[in-house]
Amino acid sequence: MKILSTLLLSSSIVLSASSQTHQLNKLWETGDLAVPESVLPDLKEKILYTSLIDGSGTGVDGKGGVAKVSLDGKIIDASWITGLNAPKGLARHGNKLYVADLTELVVVDIRAGKIDRKIPVQGSVFLNDVAVDSKGIAYVSDTRTAKVHRIVNNKAELWLDNVAGANGLKFIGDDLYILSDTKLIKAKKNKEISTVASGFAKSGDGIEPLQNGDYIVTCWSGLIYYVYKDGRTELLLDTQGQGLNTADLGIDPAKNIIYIPTFNKNSIIAFQLK
Repeated sequence: MKILSTLLLSSSIVLSASSQTHQLNKLWETGDLAVPESVLPDLKEKILYTSLIDGSGTGVDGKGGVAKVSLDGKIIDASWITGLNAPKGLARHGNKLYVADLTELVVVDIRAGKIDRKIPVQGSVFLNDVAVDSKGIAYVSDTRTAKVHRIVNNKAELWLDNVAGANGLKFIGDDLYILSDTKLIKAKKNKEISTVASGFAKSGDGIEPLQNGDYIVTCWSGLIYYVYKDGRTELLLDTQGQGLNTADLGIDPAKNIIYIPTFNKNSIIAFQLK
């Protein structure tokens, strides 16, 4: 377990004025994981897939991988997939796990527990998050080039450009939600873009929808927001002063449990959203 501030060790975390509507209660924290960046729950199998950078976020060093963690925070396999380069966002479709791996989209065969293929994304610099639509087409963001690519027939093609700071991706229905710098935007199939919410204090990292139509958004610097469907935002957590990152979250939407990879603090923390 990590030795964190008194704030994080408390069982109930409330970080704004008494008028705050929602709060986070800490449930558990894992042991050491090598720079976890993204969490993707498989609730049926009771597993959290977790990308591990294990070094620099831009390192082409083969040190990265994907770990398996239980839903109660026990590390099942810290080296389930190995040989990756600073892996970040995760998404799944059927038996395939998609991993944003700097300049490639890595496709993992889940049942076999091995890499199926690596798809290069030409001109990419810093692939960051992945989302898959209802037809199984994967989309991947490149933060440094402000682009979103998609993979068709195992080949990458540009889908959107001029998306400043493109990071977190999530399909909700047929619409692709994108964290673009300090905004949450929505792109329709025809690429028509609208702003869902804005005004985050730092650039957004991860987004997950709640069952009531609202969202949870993280900023890597150490901020977690509750975002209402009408665009209002509420700060849930601010750990910037403790140097605790809040990277690309996962969620159990039925139980309102969110899983936060702490990046440089080398753990995952589970919170109950109240």
